[in-house]
Amino acid sequence: MLRILCLALCSLLIGTRADPGALLRLGMDIMNREVQSAMDESHILEKMAAEAGKKQPGMKPIKGITNLKVKDVQLPVITLNFVPGVGIFQCVATGMTITGKSFMGGNMEIIVVLNITATNRLLQDEETGLPMFKSEGCEVILVNVKTNLPSNMLPKVVNKFLDSTLHKVLPGLMCPAIDAVLVYVNKKWANLNDPMPVGQRGTVKYVLTSTPVTTASYIQVDFSPVVQQQKGKAIKLADAGDALQFPEGYAEGSSRLLLSAALLTAELALLQKSFDVDIRDTMIGELPPQTTVTLAGFIPAVAEAYPRSKPLVTKIRINKPPKLTVNPGKSLLHLHSTLEMAAARRQRGKAPVSLFVLEAHFNLKVQYSVRENRLQMATSLDRLLSLARKSSSIGPFNEKELNGFITDYLQEAYIPVVNDALQVGLPLPDFLAMNYNLAQLDIVENALVLDLRLD
Repeated sequence: MLRILCLALCSLLIGTRADPGALLRLGMDIMNREVQSAMDESHILEKMAAEAGKKQPGMKPIKGITNLKVKDVQLPVITLNFVPGVGIFQCVATGMTITGKSFMGGNMEIIVVLNITATNRLLQDEETGLPMFKSEGCEVILVNVKTNLPSNMLPKVVNKFLDSTLHKVLPGLMCPAIDAVLVYVNKKWANLNDPMPVGQRGTVKYVLTSTPVTTASYIQVDFSPVVQQQKGKAIKLADAGDALQFPEGYAEGSSRLLLSAALLTAELALLQKSFDVDIRDTMIGELPPQTTVTLAGFIPAVAEAYPRSKPLVTKIRINKPPKLTVNPGKSLLHLHSTLEMAAARRQRGKAPVSLFVLEAHFNLKVQYSVRENRLQMATSLDRLLSLARKSSSIGPFNEKELNGFITDYLQEAYIPVVNDALQVGLPLPDFLAMNYNLAQLDIVENALVLDLRLD
């Protein structure tokens, strides 16, 4: 059963491998937890034991024993091992008591300690494309057998009977538990390929792109995520160049998820329109009043055009898809925008009068966290990289004189708009009810790594 779970993990990850995208590395920590969880929640051994005493269609009665019942099933101890290139080998150690009427007459009670072993090979369902696991070579190994029959009562006959009877009963009784748990595990992967929303702007689907690779320490799964606009085309992920790979330095056999900068950039492109804003507030944070009088302190021509103070209206439009760059310890969001400042008019319904339009390129520092199993970003202004005048109704002016004014404005007035848009969060792969809230995040070269923790 344990194997099945592991295999299920691998299988689900199957798809078409493509860089850039996302990588998932499943260590034995998660495998052990999920297999044990499947065993506990499904109560499969107890169910199989309950079925043992029922007459099954087509099943021949066991010669020499009647009224077969199984009781006192022991809590299983599960051991898993990765099988490179195959999947997972599992051993379930358990015990039980078999009762019935014996051929000797009277009640027979057999206390059995056994191991159930199987190898589960990873396959792919041709109809759904999802992984499926098929157990192979299931064996029931008797570790210890005790009976209430007197030890001096025809020992050879009794031993032969016990040996033949248990080898008839136990495989048919216990091996189906492997397949039953496998079904249970596969259900936990059923939503992995479903599109997940990014606000109202689009969806992300983690497509399984290749058969997972099993090593002696982990199962690695490659995703080729599909980032789809709400009512438009899919956003193509940029070519990252070098193939994605996990950095060194993590604990052997630990579980991790790697998200490429290209994937995060594509997801942020869905939110581009959410970064557009019209700001009409006169008082913003610690900024001086947003009026033509304040602006005239930087551009004297504004005072000539508007001797009376007018409130400013600022329109910011992102005119290129956002781009995320990720280097060890630092992540930056690059935004190219047009910034138009206009003077408000007293008459209702009258459009503000444009003063000038600037082209601005600026970077935002990004901090990552996880909340409610979604990747969250919070930004702050890194620096204003360039500022160029595109048009002006007040005549020429030196836009460099506005660097400080625009920098403060972006930090106080615009960054809150970006952070508010980012609160929708970016979806993470839905597998095995993984609780990402416990993950530790590391910023590495061209990627974000989530070190997945169980507690």
